[in-house]
Amino acid sequence: MSIRFQADNDLKFGIVQAVRRREPSLDFASAQEAGLDGVGDSELLDRAFEDGRVLISHDRRTMLNHFRAHLVGGKSSPGLLIVSQGAPIGQVVEAIVYVWAFADLLELRDQVHYLPSISRHVFSR
Repeated sequence: MSIRFQADNDLKFGIVQAVRRREPSLDFASAQEAGLDGVGDSELLDRAFEDGRVLISHDRRTMLNHFRAHLVGGKSSPGLLIVSQGAPIGQVVEAIVYVWAFADLLELRDQVHYLPSISRHVFSR
């Protein structure tokens, strides 16, 4: 099964667009397309879980706490990818495509990974 991604409210839409151009078969929903505009972090995590999507966010400040609380509360997650605000879009796009191509869903489950740098060090195929 292929990894599917969900952008949260604060992820730059340019990243979603660039990933889609780079790899059209990759399933990456924007927050707006998924009807998640203005939805809080806890609900975003619940919806990503229900939809089987790895959540991608720039928000390391609050999302990490909500992610931990989500797991402590006995819930699961397909995973969370935190993208540095200052990272060049090209590197972020390549990292997302790399994770999509080489990671296994089980490697991401209930885990947080930071992009773009960690993708080439964690997922090896």
